[in-house]
Amino acid sequence: MTPSTHPIFWRDAALPYIELRQVLEGERVRYSPHTHQEWSIGAVLNGQSEFCCDGRLHQVKAGSLVFMNPNVVHACNPRQDSPWAYYMMHIEPSWLANVLYQNGLRSELDWQNTHLDTLTIQSFYQDFVALCQALMSHQLTVLEKEGLLIDYFVALFHYLDTRDGGEETLLPPNRLYLVASYLDQHCLEEMSLDLISEKFGYSTSYLVRAFKRHFNMTPHAYRLNRRVQLGKQALKQGQAISSVAQTVGFSDQAHFQRVFKQRVAATPDQYRRSMSS
Repeated sequence: MTPSTHPIFWRDAALPYIELRQVLEGERVRYSPHTHQEWSIGAVLNGQSEFCCDGRLHQVKAGSLVFMNPNVVHACNPRQDSPWAYYMMHIEPSWLANVLYQNGLRSELDWQNTHLDTLTIQSFYQDFVALCQALMSHQLTVLEKEGLLIDYFVALFHYLDTRDGGEETLLPPNRLYLVASYLDQHCLEEMSLDLISEKFGYSTSYLVRAFKRHFNMTPHAYRLNRRVQLGKQALKQGQAISSVAQTVGFSDQAHFQRVFKQRVAATPDQYRRSMSS
């Protein structure tokens, strides 16, 4: 039996666009700022925590839902001396965008970000918790689980999109996004920050300060985060941890495990051993 202090990861090969994590005793869990390629939704089951999303800080507690758009820096950590339990679900944006399009909620198939970070409406919270329990159940078929997923997100986005009114304020182009894109594409290379800074016309000290101010992490941390994302994909495919560590650019398995746990709050082995239907 898995100890309650360990996270449980649920995945099903028949529903490849969904990943679910359950943590029942997470008061010692700490996350470094990180990103996901998926759209994410979480439910705080117990305790209180600080949720930072794209530079906005929230106090959340049991009964709260939190939302994270793809590739947005975020972190959620329990308050000192508080218990902490939660569900976290990661969803492929392309699948979710198609569901919203097919059900007439959105007029485009391309993913469009949501604008709320948190929600405390109890009906949505309770229905999400019930959905997570249903996914982890062995009593339902794949089609039944998929139907529950679609029903929940159609209802949720009907609400979220009616609260997303008004045009977004467009900011001037920011060249730091070019640096971030370069780090994404070349994350396995060991190019020094000095050379990267020179490539984009910055001094190294300015790039580090400006990048951290904008993305809430240094360029080095951003590159490590991208390597961890690639490592997660490889682990889900069943590759050996030692092989994954080398493939995604870490000097040894111990370094990979340390960085992975800082960002995922689980070891690579815990992440790979998912609960499946």
